[in-house]
Amino acid sequence: MEAIVKENTLIRGTRIAYSTYGEGAPVVLLHGTPSSSLIWRNIVPKLSSTGFKIHVYDLLGYGLSERPWDPSIDTSISGQVPVLEDLLTYWDLKSAHIVAHDIGGGIAQRLAVFSPEKVRSVTLIDVVSFDSYPSARTRQQMQQGTESLLKLPDQQHREHYREWLLSAVQKMGPFETSSLDTFLGYISGPVGQASLYQHQVRHYDPTHTLEVADRLGEMGKIPVKLIWGCNDAWQSLSWAEKLRTSIPGSELVVLDDCGHFAPEDQPELISKLLIDFLKGHS
Repeated sequence: MEAIVKENTLIRGTRIAYSTYGEGAPVVLLHGTPSSSLIWRNIVPKLSSTGFKIHVYDLLGYGLSERPWDPSIDTSISGQVPVLEDLLTYWDLKSAHIVAHDIGGGIAQRLAVFSPEKVRSVTLIDVVSFDSYPSARTRQQMQQGTESLLKLPDQQHREHYREWLLSAVQKMGPFETSSLDTFLGYISGPVGQASLYQHQVRHYDPTHTLEVADRLGEMGKIPVKLIWGCNDAWQSLSWAEKLRTSIPGSELVVLDDCGHFAPEDQPELISKLLIDFLKGHS
């Protein structure tokens, strides 16, 4: 599947793949794990054609961005925040609307708490928070050690994560015939398989969100929208409710027939919700 990030820039000495679309109020889209900016492909055209300039990129260590060989380069949620801040400077943005999915939501929470002047609004879609991650299944695998998964033959590794990714959606057929194989390609093969554990799995640590959990109330100073799939098997709806009660003034919309990868299951509805919310706060 064709990527939606087609340009590259050096941020802190590492290559970040990105693209911008449209003109108008700036919106930055943050993806999660184990996906990439591709998860926004059906949403970018809607937003960019209705008065917004969309900035989308692959996190460091993900997708088409650089996979640093140096293990000291931090690709955790906390490590991604200065990358985002430097991208805002590169794009000449003093502030932007932030739309985030999965661990992108952890990045957004830290940015909003520590640098609120850079955030115009925040939309959190099926995000990690508090100590909501890793999931019980992933935690068990990590406790048993990931060495066996790291050494799996490529085909077995792909099959393992194919089943894992399919559990993130309700509409498996459309997902299988569109982006699934591309996502699997990013985390498989001689580069992707090792990179998955170095840059993603080893950083599945709730420390990054727990550090700001007691300060989420400060996000009540900016507009916050929560969008959640009612069938999310990775981040249950109870976490959405906890976020809603922790962030004064935030509003929660629950989507029917929708799993954790909500932008895959309900892109049309999410686009409409985003356009209405962003226009109301631009």
